[in-house]
Amino acid sequence: MSLCGYSLRIRFFAFLCIGLSVLGILIGSYCGDRYCSRTDLKASWIASMSENSRSFVNSLEFNSNEALLNVFDVENVNFSIKGNDVMVFLHIQKTGGTQFGRHLVKDLDLERPCSCHHEKKRCDCLRPGKSREIWLFSRYSTGWKCGLHADWTELTECVDTKLDQIEGGNKNRRYLYVTFLRDPVSRFLSEFRHVQRGATWKNSKHSCNHRLATKNELPPCFEGDRWTNITLDSFMSCQYNLALNRQTRMLADLKAVGCYNISAMSKSERGRLLLSSAKLNLSKMPFLGITEHQQMSQYIFERTFKTKFLFPFEHYNKTVSSETLKELTEEQKQTVLEFNSLDVELYDFAMKLFNNRFEKLKKLDDDFEAHYQEAHNSGQTFAWDLLSDEDVEI
Repeated sequence: MSLCGYSLRIRFFAFLCIGLSVLGILIGSYCGDRYCSRTDLKASWIASMSENSRSFVNSLEFNSNEALLNVFDVENVNFSIKGNDVMVFLHIQKTGGTQFGRHLVKDLDLERPCSCHHEKKRCDCLRPGKSREIWLFSRYSTGWKCGLHADWTELTECVDTKLDQIEGGNKNRRYLYVTFLRDPVSRFLSEFRHVQRGATWKNSKHSCNHRLATKNELPPCFEGDRWTNITLDSFMSCQYNLALNRQTRMLADLKAVGCYNISAMSKSERGRLLLSSAKLNLSKMPFLGITEHQQMSQYIFERTFKTKFLFPFEHYNKTVSSETLKELTEEQKQTVLEFNSLDVELYDFAMKLFNNRFEKLKKLDDDFEAHYQEAHNSGQTFAWDLLSDEDVEI
């Protein structure tokens, strides 16, 4: 087979994968409030397929990583800030998202910069020539309209409705999701330390299929208002601790696994489906940043959206999580890895996707060295863990 033919076949498989995912979402919506068994759904639609299609679905997990690397064409995003495009920032805790969110509202070189109000901790990011239409949906532009640190499931079920309420009337928009991921061990330890200092994110909604998780589905891991002075071993021992594999859960379509009903299927099946869904959703996002690679992240964003940041992204050098890691025993390190195994695999995939996009944009850039140098380290040091992640509505 020619290289061109192989590439077309990979793209066909990738779009077929997306189609099947959308089909699953539609079926889930049809089920309403009643939980539809994933096993029953899978059996019903696979039974109706041709033998060749069934073989493809059965081998999808083996082939998906390579196919998903090329699902989104970052070369031709063509973000229309004057049109109907809306950038949605999916902010995962302890990934440096607070600083990135501030860059989005304060540092972009735009025809109409965001107008920021310090007392409100919020900025108006309006389209040029428009008095109400918003191009950015994020913590510092709209606030936590879909819930504190809303995940992919919550945002996709909420953003359109909230923007209709803000702007008035129903509009046809194109949503482009962006996010940052971080090394799973560093991110988990950073969240652990943040919880020790008093963070709870107790105002998070945890909504799925337009329904809040019940206390039976998501019981608290601690009593009282705070979980301060918790040990790492105790922090990891609660199976309902959402810090575990947080990045995978927040990027996945939770409807595919019965939302927060962990009894709907085995733990291994739930993990496999969550990971597959997270990879697919991540591959469809036009921008993925990596906390450990700030300069590359800035370059990818600027070339993808054809814009510039007025100030370079800061590189962190020393974090609370790095100091915590030094204090762990080898057994504890292994346990952290095992308990976050989904995030470990997702991060490995994310790095491949990230590097693949970087190389594509680099090849298209006739003046790469100059453009990449512009996204250089300013020489400042920055401790990401010291940034505040308020657990209140703003």
